[in-house]
Amino acid sequence: MNKHLNLVPALVVVFYELDWDEPQWKEKQSECATRVEIVRQSLQGRNTKVAVVLIQKKTPLPPGEDVTASERAAALCNACELSGKSLFVLPHTDHLVGYIIRLENAFYEHAQTYYYTEIRRVKSHKEFLNKTTHQLLFVRHQFKIAFFSELKQDTQNALKNYRTAYNLVHELRAHETNILEIKTMAGFINYKICRLCFQHNTPLDAIAQFRKHIDLCKKKIGSAELSFEHAAWMSKQFQAFGDLFDEAIKLGLTAIQTQNPGFYYQQAAYYAQERKQLTKTLCNHEASVMYPNPDPLETQTGVLDFYGQRSWRQGILSFDLSDPEKEKVGILAIQLKERSVVHSEIIITLLSNAVAQFKKYKCPRMKSHLMVQMGEEYFYAKDYTKALKLLDYVMCDYRSEGWWTLLTSILTTALKCSYLMAQLKDYITYSLELLGRASTLKDDQKSRIEKNLINVLMNESPDPEPDCDVLAVKTAQKLWSDRISLAGSNVFTIGVQDFVPFVQCKAKFHAPSFHVDVPVRFDIYLKADCPHPIRFSKLCVSFNNQEYNQFCVIEEATKASEVLENLTQGKMCLVPGKTRKFLFKFVAKTEDVGKKIEITSVDLVLGHETGRCVVLSWQGGGGDAASSQEALQASRSFRRRPKLPDNELHWDSIVIQASTMIISRVPNISVCLRHDPPALTNEMYCLVVTVESHEKTQIRDVKLTAGLKPGQDANLTQKTHVSLHGTELCDESYPALLTDIPVGDLNPGEPLEKMIYVRCGTVGSRMFLVYVSYLINTTIEDKEIVCKCHKDETVTIETVFPFDVAVKFVSTKFEHLERVYADIPFLLMTDLLSASPWALTIVSSELQLAPSMTAVDQLESQVDKVVLQTGESASECFCLRCPSVGNVEGGVATGHYIISWKRTSAMGNVPVISTVITLPHVIVENIPLHVNADLPSFGRVRESLPVKYHLQNKTNLVQDVEISVEPSDAFMFSGLKQIRLRILPGTEQEMLYNFYPLMAGYQQLPCLHVNLLRFPHFTNQLLRRFIPTSIFVKPQGRLVDDTSIAAA
Repeated sequence: MNKHLNLVPALVVVFYELDWDEPQWKEKQSECATRVEIVRQSLQGRNTKVAVVLIQKKTPLPPGEDVTASERAAALCNACELSGKSLFVLPHTDHLVGYIIRLENAFYEHAQTYYYTEIRRVKSHKEFLNKTTHQLLFVRHQFKIAFFSELKQDTQNALKNYRTAYNLVHELRAHETNILEIKTMAGFINYKICRLCFQHNTPLDAIAQFRKHIDLCKKKIGSAELSFEHAAWMSKQFQAFGDLFDEAIKLGLTAIQTQNPGFYYQQAAYYAQERKQLTKTLCNHEASVMYPNPDPLETQTGVLDFYGQRSWRQGILSFDLSDPEKEKVGILAIQLKERSVVHSEIIITLLSNAVAQFKKYKCPRMKSHLMVQMGEEYFYAKDYTKALKLLDYVMCDYRSEGWWTLLTSILTTALKCSYLMAQLKDYITYSLELLGRASTLKDDQKSRIEKNLINVLMNESPDPEPDCDVLAVKTAQKLWSDRISLAGSNVFTIGVQDFVPFVQCKAKFHAPSFHVDVPVRFDIYLKADCPHPIRFSKLCVSFNNQEYNQFCVIEEATKASEVLENLTQGKMCLVPGKTRKFLFKFVAKTEDVGKKIEITSVDLVLGHETGRCVVLSWQGGGGDAASSQEALQASRSFRRRPKLPDNELHWDSIVIQASTMIISRVPNISVCLRHDPPALTNEMYCLVVTVESHEKTQIRDVKLTAGLKPGQDANLTQKTHVSLHGTELCDESYPALLTDIPVGDLNPGEPLEKMIYVRCGTVGSRMFLVYVSYLINTTIEDKEIVCKCHKDETVTIETVFPFDVAVKFVSTKFEHLERVYADIPFLLMTDLLSASPWALTIVSSELQLAPSMTAVDQLESQVDKVVLQTGESASECFCLRCPSVGNVEGGVATGHYIISWKRTSAMGNVPVISTVITLPHVIVENIPLHVNADLPSFGRVRESLPVKYHLQNKTNLVQDVEISVEPSDAFMFSGLKQIRLRILPGTEQEMLYNFYPLMAGYQQLPCLHVNLLRFPHFTNQLLRRFIPTSIFVKPQGRLVDDTSIAAA
C-alpha cells in the first residue's frame, strides 16, 4: 500500500520550456529526450506512464494550420519514444486555467489506464494460482485488485473485490501462530469495506458488515497469554468504525438516538477496560523480571515484512513452533511492554468521545452512565479532582430519578476521592448522604462511615477508605494530619436541598394564620436515619423577618467528646427511626399584621466549635432532594400505616407548612347599617352607620371609611359620590370612598351614629363598604402591645329611576303627530309615571324650549306640589308653535323638561333634585294652505249653527283654490256649495256657512273639500287634521208647564 500510494507513480510528467519556433530546436529536442530517458531508467521494470508537457509563451494556432508545429511535434515524439497522445502543450497565456483543467483530465485518463493495466496484470497472475496451495496469495491478489480499483476511483468494483478478499481471509485455516495476521488483514479489509459503504451512502450495509466482522472475529483470541492483544484489537475495531460513522455524519449522513457513533465508542471503551483487566492479570510479573536482551520484538529493517506476523518468526508459515524458547521470550517482551501502556488514558478518551455523541443525540441516561465510568477511570488513574467533578455532576440526575443503588455506588467512589484528597467539606457531605435513607450500604459499613464522620467533627483523622491505593492512602493520611494542624475555618454550612442527608427535617405552623394577640406556634420535626443515635448542639430557625430568629433557638452546651455519649438522654439527641418534635413560639409584631411570616431556613448544628461544626441547612420548611418523590409515593400508597404509640407520629403524615399569615385582632364592636332601599338616581341617599363598642376598655383613634367598595366597574366609581353633608348636592369633585374619617374614642357600651350620604348617577347594583378601625391596648405573654382592630360591613344597594317620563306630540284635536307643520299650533304632552317604591313629591316642573320653538300661551307648571305614590302618574300639556326653519335633517330640537323632586319622607333640609329630560326632536314641514274653523261647541236640532272657515295662504304665491261642501244627511246648510277663488300671499279668506242640524247625537259635519291647483299633493286628508269633522247635536228643547209636572 505504501509503495503504490507514495513510491510508485501511475504517471510521470516532464515539463519542458520549448516553443515551436525555437531557433536552437535540435539542441532543445535532444535535451528533452535525454530527460525523458532518465525518467524511464529510474522506472525500469514499472509500467508507469510518461508524458511531456511543453510550456510555450505563444498561443498556438488551430490544429492543421501550423505545419511547422506538426512536423516538430512528430519529431519530438520519435526522439522521446512517445505516442502523440503523451505530448501536451501548455501556453502561458490569459486562458491558463482552462488549459490546466484540460491537462488534468488528460493526466487522469493516463493514470486510469495505468491502474487498469495493473489490475489486468494481477488477474493474469491469479489465473495460475491454486486454492489448495496458494490460499494466502489468493487473498493478496484479490486485495491488490480492490486497492488498484480504489486508486482508479472505481469504488463499486473496489467494494466488490474487497468483499471477495474478506471472504477469502475467513476461508484461511486459523491457528495460534497465524491468528493475529488473519485478524489484522480482516480488520484492514473490513475498514475499507465500511468506508466505501459510507461513501456510497449505504450506512446499513456498513453496519451489517461491521457486525458480521465482529461476530466472525470476537472468538479468535489466539494465545491465552496474549489475550489482552485481542481485547486491544477489538477496541480498535469499534473505535475505527465509530470514527468512520462520525466522519460520515459530518459529511451529511443522518444518525438517530438508537444508532449513532456513541455506541461504538462505548463498546471500544468496554474492550479497553477488558484489556486493562487482562493486563493486570497476565502482566503482573515481579519487579525482578527483566526485559529480554536482545529485544525479540526488533527486526533488522525496523519494520515487519507482513502485517500481523511476529517479529521473531517472520515468513514462517508452519503451524508448529520451531523454537518454543524464543516464543516464550517474545511473549514475555510483549507482556512487559503492555505494562507501560497507560490504559486509563485510552479508556477516558473513548468514553469522552461516547459522551459527546450521546449528548449530541440527547441520550441523557447513557451520557450519565458513561460519565460515571469516566469518573471511576479517573479515580483509577489517581486524578481524583476530575473524578470528583464528574461524579458530582451526575449525582443530581440519579437523585432526582431515585436510582438509590447507583447513587450509593457513585457516592462510595466520591467518598474515596474526597478522602484521598483530604477535602473536608466534600468528605462530610458524602458521609452525611451515605448514612441517610437513600444509601443502600449495610449497617456495618454505615457504622464505619458514621465513626469516621464523628472523628472528623472531633478534629481527628478518619480511618482510610477500603480498596484504595496504598501509596495514595499514605499521602492522604499526611494531608489529613496537615488539615488538623492548620488553623482555619472549622464551620461548614451544607445546604441539604440538593442531596439526601441522614437527618430529615419538617417545619409546620400550627395554623395557616394567627391573630396578632395570640402567640405564633410551630413545630420542628427531626428524624435520624443513621445506624446509631447522634447528638446535635444547636437548632435554630430563620425567618423572612430576622427579628424573630432570636426567639427560635435551642442550644445545649456540650463538649466535642460527648457527641456519642449519653445519647438516650437530653433534648438534643436523635434516636434512629424516631421522630423528634420541638415546639417554638413567639409574639408577632403589630407591624406584621397582614404580612406573611415564612421560615426561610432551618439550621441543625452537629459537632462543636472546639472541633469542627457542620451546619445542615434546610431551605424553607425542610425537605431534601428525595422528599418530593417520597411524598408523592406516600400519597399514592394504599398501604396501611402501622400503629404507633400516642406520643409518636408517622413521618409521612407530617405535612410541611412553612408560612403563616399574621392577621389583626378579632374586633369586639358592632357595626349596624340602616337605610331605605332602593336608592333613586341622583338623590342624596342616606346611610346611617351605628358603631357600638363591646370591648372591656376604651378604644382609641376610631376611624371610619365608607363608600363604594373598591374593585368594581370604573364607570360606577365615576358616577358615585359620597359626602358627610346631606344638605348639599354632591358634584363631580366628591370621591366615591371617604377614607379614615376620625370619630374619636369610644367607651365600652357607648354607641356612635354617623350619617353617610351617597349620590348615584346611574342605575344598577353597587356594593358599599363601611370599615371601622380602632386601637386598643392588650397583654400577650406578659407583654403589652397596641393592637389595631378593624371591622367591615358591606351592603349592596340597588339604584333605580324615580320615574318614567313619556313625551308625545299631538294636534289640537289630540291626534298623534309624527311631524308638525310650520306656524301651526300643536300640543306637547308629558306623562310622569312614578317608579319609586316610596312616595315622591314633585316640587315643580319647567319646560325650557329650544330657540326653534315658541309657546302659544304662558308656560306654567301644572304639577307643582303633586305627591305621587308608586304607579301613579302626573301629566302636563303645553301648546307650542314652530316657526318655519326650512328643511332640517334629523328634525328640530324641542328643548328640555326639568322636573324638581324629592322623597316625600325626606327632611326639609334635604336638597331638591332636578332631573333634566331631553325632549325628542320633531320633524317640521311647511304647508301651502292652513284651514281652521270657528264653530260652537255643540248644536241643537232645528236651530241654526253658524260655522266660519279661515283659509290662510302660507306661501309667497297667489293660490287658486277650489272649495266645495259635500252635503250631509244630518244637516241642511246655507252658503256657497262650490266656489273658485284666489288668495294672495300671506292673506286670509273667510267662508261663512249656516248649518241646520236635523238629527241629535254625535253627527258628521258637511265635509269641506279644498283643491289647490298649484299644489296637487295637498289632500283633504291633510285638511281634516286642522278642522273638526263632527259635532255633538243636542235634541230640541220643550216648554215645561204645571200640568205636565203634575202628570209626572
